[in-house]
Amino acid sequence: MAEKFETGQILDGKVTGIQPYGAFVALDNEVQGLVHISEVTHGYVKDINDHLSVGDEVKVKILQIDEEKNKYSLSIRATEEAPKKAEPKRKQPAAGGAQQDSQQAGFNTLKDKLEEWIEQSEERENTYKN
Repeated sequence: MAEKFETGQILDGKVTGIQPYGAFVALDNEVQGLVHISEVTHGYVKDINDHLSVGDEVKVKILQIDEEKNKYSLSIRATEEAPKKAEPKRKQPAAGGAQQDSQQAGFNTLKDKLEEWIEQSEERENTYKN
């Protein structure tokens, strides 16, 4: 039986039965396999009946073959292109940039503090010289 099919093959099949955990798909007159509910489509599947019906023609990929138990693990999802993920939208800094925001929050950058310290140092020097 395994001579006909091998792992990684993509085949056309027909849905022969549906259970809450997956769908049975006939690969030919003798062999059928299971498409687990997680392998039906990309994304979450709450109810498999929303995606498949008995008699549907589907394209499946053989994920695994257990010859001893005569079990075929199939995937419909593996034959489809994954949907593109939307880029997360990032907040743009307000006019004046992040530096303005940090000062409003009570934080100073090291550059600002350094300039302040240099001024204080120069003032002290001038005080001591006079």
